[in-house]
Amino acid sequence: MMEQVSATRSELLARRARIKLAVQGRDLLKERRTALISEFDRLGTSVLESIDLLDREVAGAGQLLGIAIADDGREPFNSAAFAAEDGIAVSVRTRSVAGVQIVEIEKGEVARARTSRGYSLVATNARTDAVAERFESVLDKLLNVAGLELSVRRLAEEIARTTRRMNALEHVVVPRLEAERVRISLVLEERELEDRVRLRRMRARGHRDGVRP
Repeated sequence: MMEQVSATRSELLARRARIKLAVQGRDLLKERRTALISEFDRLGTSVLESIDLLDREVAGAGQLLGIAIADDGREPFNSAAFAAEDGIAVSVRTRSVAGVQIVEIEKGEVARARTSRGYSLVATNARTDAVAERFESVLDKLLNVAGLELSVRRLAEEIARTTRRMNALEHVVVPRLEAERVRISLVLEERELEDRVRLRRMRARGHRDGVRP
């Protein structure tokens, strides 16, 4: 429902100013949305490829582990996994794209030499090394996916939020202000027309009064 407004020149000027601001805001949101979508498309392609690669790597690593356990039993791999537990240097930095913080994960070397994994070289064999190498590859790809997926999720949320605001301005705020502007203009035009008619009548009456004998 249209709010009650005073049909005055000042209100007409105020509506025109608000329309201009709303249109500028809508256009800025459109530009921001375009930038966000461009980054979303770029990262979205990367994250899909990375997830597909990760899925294949996980499947291959699981299959290799299953075969190794079938041959050597579970205990050697449990012991090796426990001994090989070690931290990986990871740092997270962000960059801003249209106000959205894009996450980029920088990590140290995930793959390790056989002598650097912490387990006994005497108590393990080539299958243990192969399994360890394969799961190091899984971890490396998992860290790559983590930053991409978080960034894509943030972009998607911000695109949706920006679209809602843009649509509100374009389909609600601007049309309402335009309708109010038109309404005020019509009232002012009607008043001006009435004033002209009234003035003509007064002039005509004065003319008749002035020429009356």
